Amino acid sequence: MNYLGIDINVKNLPPLDGDFIPMGVWMIEYEKEAKRPIGIAIEREDGKVTVFESKLRGSEYEEANLRYLERYIKFCLWSVGGWKVTVCGCDEEALKVREDYTLGAARDFDVNFMMNTYERSFEFEICAPENLPEANDTDKSVGGHLEGCRIGFDAGGSDRKVSAVIDGETVYSEEVVWHPKLSEDISYQYEGIVDSFKTAASKMPRVDGIGVSTAGVLIGNAPMVSSIFLKISRDNWDEVKTVYDRAAKEIGDVPIVVANDGDVTALAGAMSMGVAPVMGIAMGTSEAGGYVNAERNVLGWFNELAFAPVDLNQDSMADPWSGDNGVGATYFSQDCVIRLAPAAGIALDEELAPAEKLKVVQDILEGRTEFDTGTEQTREGAGKIFESIGVYLAHTLVLYGLFYELKYVQILGRVASGTGGEIIVSECNRVLREEYPAFANRLEVMLPDEETRRVGQSVAAASLPEIG
Repeated sequence: MNYLGIDINVKNLPPLDGDFIPMGVWMIEYEKEAKRPIGIAIEREDGKVTVFESKLRGSEYEEANLRYLERYIKFCLWSVGGWKVTVCGCDEEALKVREDYTLGAARDFDVNFMMNTYERSFEFEICAPENLPEANDTDKSVGGHLEGCRIGFDAGGSDRKVSAVIDGETVYSEEVVWHPKLSEDISYQYEGIVDSFKTAASKMPRVDGIGVSTAGVLIGNAPMVSSIFLKISRDNWDEVKTVYDRAAKEIGDVPIVVANDGDVTALAGAMSMGVAPVMGIAMGTSEAGGYVNAERNVLGWFNELAFAPVDLNQDSMADPWSGDNGVGATYFSQDCVIRLAPAAGIALDEELAPAEKLKVVQDILEGRTEFDTGTEQTREGAGKIFESIGVYLAHTLVLYGLFYELKYVQILGRVASGTGGEIIVSECNRVLREEYPAFANRLEVMLPDEETRRVGQSVAAASLPEIG
């Protein structure tokens, strides 16, 4: 395979997507002949700066250089998160990329997202190498505390889960259906959170701490972008930022820690297996990522891998939210299953919701359906959908491994349930062994075991606060 003058040797392509161009594999080949040093600094809250160093090729690779730099910056921005990008060592290419990172341009979604998160203008600077900001990046110890009486709360988009946990054992848990994405009034979410907190508190002699797992981007305990508050006006966002702290005050003067659900998932894996580092990849409505490092600390990064690029094929499906092509959301989610269904010979009713379409494909795979498409041939096609996702995953983990130290990767979410999840992990491990044996030897990709399920999200969330 040749892309922009760079040859890459890929033996295994997704059976239903032969046009897939794995970004990480291409980057590795590109960098072998790259000699022009560049630096990229991403600044986020409190003056924290993450610095990445790489190299570009000579001017004869003009198109490849621009593509490499643009995708590299995009991946850095969505893995770390930040309001300011500073680039050195490639003024000509950086000027072109900077044009995209303005309101109304190609990366309008990215700019708006970062501006809403950090509540300040987005900046893209080009500087001399000696003026590149220095790294100021520290990880943070979070979770793993099991002593005492704790509340663990998981704020989902369709239900809210709460557990009462005493010395690491769940003594009570419940799930309540709610619809936070539809409410324009913050009192709906607030009252639901308080109700869950009070229910769990009533099952214990006291409350020593509260831990919250929630989708979205957080700064401290404040949700800055979150689907839970999708309909809330930005004019009322001060109420959103304090919603969890205010709810905790209803219980008493107890510590509360709020964390991204992806990081809590990774923490649950590390706690149950007693190992680290752990990356969690949840395949559901979208792709959610989380990571704890070798010290079982979180990096304070976004880990919003749904918007990070994985496929360089410019004709690939555009993500309906961000508008960009080849990002993780369309490869590790129910959208991917739906996208690949026609190639698998499966016709899905357009009247069905995305989650219902996923279930149809899973039912075909499991032999749970008798309708027209439930033939053996179509069941084989359903299997190829999940095989394709497994191949995507193997090549993408090579990319993730360029930015994260990977050792244990847990695959979760609705897409990874049942036989489909087993196929995804099996195919991923097969491709890793065949194409990247050295990488495969130091990496374990798995579905959650029973111990992980026992510890679960609620106990991991409850373990977030440190109590004195």
